[in-house]
Amino acid sequence: MTPPTHVDGNAVAGAFTDVLGFDVTTATLTCAGCHRPAVFAEAHVYRGGPGIVVRCPDCQEVLLRLVWRPNDVCLDLRGAQCWRIPVPAR
Repeated sequence: MTPPTHVDGNAVAGAFTDVLGFDVTTATLTCAGCHRPAVFAEAHVYRGGPGIVVRCPDCQEVLLRLVWRPNDVCLDLRGAQCWRIPVPAR
């Protein structure tokens, strides 16, 4: 059996931007499993199930999940220990 194929974080940036309200591709996520920081765009993304699963590009631990339902969105961020989000200078 072949493992499921993944795409990078850019492929689902729109869905996460819609929910979170900022361009997630430049955010740096620190994996709670291996503690490796990586830009969201580098993450491994798996689609095809009931939602979107984003995994660490290094250890493959789940960083976050997003599921669109008829009346709401379920967002699980517990695999990302920290989010570093660039903001414009004031």
